[in-house]
Amino acid sequence: MTILYFAWVKEKVGRSEETVTPPPEITTVSTLMDWLSERSPGHASAFADRTLIKCAVAQVHVDHTARIESADEVAFFPPVTGG
Repeated sequence: MTILYFAWVKEKVGRSEETVTPPPEITTVSTLMDWLSERSPGHASAFADRTLIKCAVAQVHVDHTARIESADEVAFFPPVTGG
């Protein structure tokens, strides 16, 4: 699965994308954010306030309860992203 980060989320995580293989119990955007938060202090900081994070799964905007089991791509970004 490719994880994409945009704007200040990218700055906090320290990269624009990464390829990960979440364990089978990671089935929603929310549990993915929990799991990613454990990867580094930057990830934890980026996902600290979930109300500021928007998400797209396979380029479709979704809420944090969306299922991700078959997703090839998940993107995280703030509510307003510029150029």
